[in-house]
Amino acid sequence: MIDFQRILTTINEAASKEKNKGKIADYIPELAKVDVNNFGIHLIDNKQQNYSAGNSEERFSIQSISKVLSLSMALGLIGEKIWTRVDVEPSGDPFNHLSLLELENGIPRNPLINPGAIVIADILVSQLENPKEEFLAFVQDIANDDSIDYDVDVANSEKRTGFRNFAAANLLKSYGNLKNDVDVVLDFYFHQCSLSMSCAQLTNTFFMFMNHGKCRRNNIFLTVTQVKRINAIMLTCGFYDEAGEFAFEVGLPGKSGVGGGIVALLPNKFCVSTWSPGLNPKGNSKLGMLALEKLTTETELSIF
Repeated sequence: MIDFQRILTTINEAASKEKNKGKIADYIPELAKVDVNNFGIHLIDNKQQNYSAGNSEERFSIQSISKVLSLSMALGLIGEKIWTRVDVEPSGDPFNHLSLLELENGIPRNPLINPGAIVIADILVSQLENPKEEFLAFVQDIANDDSIDYDVDVANSEKRTGFRNFAAANLLKSYGNLKNDVDVVLDFYFHQCSLSMSCAQLTNTFFMFMNHGKCRRNNIFLTVTQVKRINAIMLTCGFYDEAGEFAFEVGLPGKSGVGGGIVALLPNKFCVSTWSPGLNPKGNSKLGMLALEKLTTETELSIF
């Protein structure tokens, strides 16, 4: 039997000794205020046992990790029609690049880069009467935790500085792949990205992706096929132009965010989240990447 607690404690000790912790995402002013020395890790196994170390209960901005949740909600609402508006191929580009969008006539490469997630946001704005309230309720329901909320300061900070996202949305609009008003879609998108959770809450929320679409209460949110599709997209596209490296080093489907969070999972075995706000040059948590590589090496558990 694997001693997850011992492994997480060891990972946390190694993280605290690491001198180079990466660089905070200071282009979003609110994120620049976070202490780079924070590190947390939380794991839930298939028996719903919890293991944690470090700052696993401290909340942070989950940023792009939220794209998996908005995709899940949209897939539940409109099903396979979603793939007529967004593709499922790795981009090989940073999360906020626009060059491919023009080359490929306004169809984003995948739903986990910014233009793709903006299309998903547009779908939700079309489908929902009160998009921000209903999306938040969806996430709270999966997690069985109504304390999860948006960080409005972060949302407003992104709105003030999100020029590339405005450019992406307008480009999508010019190709007819954005049905609603740009400002309305981006207001939803910035709030979605500002969701604030701890490692424990994030792991709790993503438990369904290792559990065939069922949350910890055994309620079904996604079909087995939908979970398979989303896990595949996380494996190939969850880390932007470092997705291959993450598959090579860690070997799990996962998703990162510029707030320093990473969530990853092994179907039927465990779900794990890490948080360390210092990023590597590709925009992924430097210590989070190292921590998850240590986890899969120590446990000898990965999809490969």
